[in-house]
Amino acid sequence: MEKNNSHLAGEYFVAAELYRRCFSVGMTLGNAKSIDLFANKSDKTISIQVKAIKNKKSVGWPMTKGTFIEGVFYIFVNLNDLANPEYFVLTASEAREKYKQYATRGIINLTPLKNETFQDRWDKLES
Repeated sequence: MEKNNSHLAGEYFVAAELYRRCFSVGMTLGNAKSIDLFANKSDKTISIQVKAIKNKKSVGWPMTKGTFIEGVFYIFVNLNDLANPEYFVLTASEAREKYKQYATRGIINLTPLKNETFQDRWDKLES
């Protein structure tokens, strides 16, 4: 998979997982969007930003400081070269907490998300 296709693949994988969990899903279009998906279930609509990396050779997901919007869920996807994607579900405040600014860029590192607080926590979307 080409690097540029990772983000779109991540959006489709997340949409599929949401459909499996009985959500109705709408995808937004365009490159400079702050919301990738809208998901609705039981008369509740949530906004989701998806970030995807191709595999764990990438240390994490590049982010820009100040891009975290309250009320938006952030789903970070490690595509694992499409073998068995991993999903990490964070609220805006959790994503802001995990954000690290380095000299050349900001990032949310993969390793600190690999725990029961974030991994496969789809239940956060329904609370």
